[in-house]
Amino acid sequence: MIDVITYPSDEAELKISAIAKRRPGADPALEARVLEIIGAVKSEGDAAVLRYTRRFDAPGLEEGRLRVSDEEIDAACGEVDSDFVSIIRTAIRNIEDFHKQQIRHSHFMTKPDGTFLGQIVRPVRAAGIYIPGGQGGETPLISSVLMNTIPARLAGVPDIAMVTPPRNDGSINPYLLTAAREAGVNRIYRAGSAWGIAALAYGTKSIQPVDVIVGPGNIYVALAKKLLSGEVGIDMIAGPSEVLVLADSSANADYIAADLLSQAEHDSMASAICITTEESLAGDISLSVSRQLTSLPRGETAAASIERYGAVFIVQSVDAAFGLANRIAPEHLELHIKDPLPWLGRIENAGAVFIGDYTPEPVGDYFAGPNHVLPTAGTARFASALGVDDFIKKTNVIAYSRAAFDRDARSIIRLAELEGLMAHAESVRIRVKK
Repeated sequence: MIDVITYPSDEAELKISAIAKRRPGADPALEARVLEIIGAVKSEGDAAVLRYTRRFDAPGLEEGRLRVSDEEIDAACGEVDSDFVSIIRTAIRNIEDFHKQQIRHSHFMTKPDGTFLGQIVRPVRAAGIYIPGGQGGETPLISSVLMNTIPARLAGVPDIAMVTPPRNDGSINPYLLTAAREAGVNRIYRAGSAWGIAALAYGTKSIQPVDVIVGPGNIYVALAKKLLSGEVGIDMIAGPSEVLVLADSSANADYIAADLLSQAEHDSMASAICITTEESLAGDISLSVSRQLTSLPRGETAAASIERYGAVFIVQSVDAAFGLANRIAPEHLELHIKDPLPWLGRIENAGAVFIGDYTPEPVGDYFAGPNHVLPTAGTARFASALGVDDFIKKTNVIAYSRAAFDRDARSIIRLAELEGLMAHAESVRIRVKK
């Protein structure tokens, strides 16, 4: 049974605190292990990547087979069914249509005094996409390939590399390879975990380095990205998945229970919360969660998540519900309330918002178009969804005319002197007309 808790209360604070503590923490021993892996890849290159891959994923992987060949990808595309390809292409169009609105362009301006200002917008040279193995390669994370690759391609990145753990026999799931080709990945490697991330960051004989690394993964992947941030750009340090549903008397308890479980099945650390104004609805949701759990293939995982990090909070008003939601700052926020649109302005902190009975979170995960790589663990207070901006760099351009320089020189000198940077001041003063 999912906990039904009145908010505000001491019990509610304890549950909220437990949920908040799911933030990715620093385990010194684990971090040291990841640093060791990174160091090995940096110094040994392919040899280290092969060693770790053989140890943890594909014992018989041969030297020289880190990169997936074009022939293997061709064969994979021939193995998948045409219905899958049609679905993938529709999803790609939806994701492209949404992300095209994010494309930036260089811009410039001139002033009457001859000043010329602007910003050059360019894509990074190369981007790396990390895709987890997914149950030994048997549950390929197709949606992650699309969501991470398409914004990079639309940004204009000319070289998109993907790393993913191979299956035990060294192969990659054909659905994953097909999705990568359809989305626009240029090169694919058999390399997972922290060694795959390190190989993308530093490069090896087989794996050319990249400038930005994005994509989900386990704690080893998250720590590797964290430790290599600065060496390369990263998207975010993702924590366990989470959903928060706001519901009033118009809501359907079975729909909400199903949506809570759709996140709980991800991971025993996932969080599934409902905030409602209706005590009777809270009870119905709790019963429905218990009933639906019995038929879930991943029921054990979902049950652990619901028990530790699930809750239905009962509040006094819809306004109080939004206040609590903003405090939690969820990755996914669903609105199951009678008239949701007037309340959108009340949302301050959320990775993505799903409105109405027929927009469950999986609609966004797979198909609608907005990106499903979202801030977790309360970071929606300051972070945003993955997008085109994560794959571009912006260079400011400044050109002053003599007239503009003479007008501003005294002010610049004063500011430099106040900061104690006399050489700054002199570089301006030496140009001032005597």
